[in-house]
Amino acid sequence: MKRFLAIPILAICALLIGSAAIPTNTTTAASAVVDNLSPETNRELARARAATAKYHDFELANAEPEPYTFLACVPGEGLEFVNWSLVDCNFDIEHPEALHYVPDGNKMKLVGVEYVIPVACTATPPEGFTGDNDEWEFMAEGLPIWSLRVALWLPNPDGMFKEKNPRIPDVCP
Repeated sequence: MKRFLAIPILAICALLIGSAAIPTNTTTAASAVVDNLSPETNRELARARAATAKYHDFELANAEPEPYTFLACVPGEGLEFVNWSLVDCNFDIEHPEALHYVPDGNKMKLVGVEYVIPVACTATPPEGFTGDNDEWEFMAEGLPIWSLRVALWLPNPDGMFKEKNPRIPDVCP
């Protein structure tokens, strides 16, 4: 009888141990991706943050001589606003062509930026940030452009330059 009871008890213990929650530190995982960037790339990202910090005030993006205008709501990116006067053949770290926002109460929260280069300027992905970590998207949003999304203001656990950020709430209708 003792042997008969031991088998079910062992089976139950194995199930309980196997289904126990295993703590994970997603903050460490997210920062590890970003921390793998070169010192030069991190300096460039700091320049981009310094140049775009003013756009945390959504009204300033609209107050530019050529304002950022709404283009689309993109899942995983948020509400995308583009300054068409900045779209040219040059990659300028301090002047991203698009800003990404999400609604935050009765305000807009800046979550990222996007750099845009027309396909007519280059048949291959443009030179962007130092290193090979940036990922340019060809024909982004169905437009004849190369685009590079950067999670400057809302860290992306999948990486700074990944197109979609799972932390951005679904705000698209």
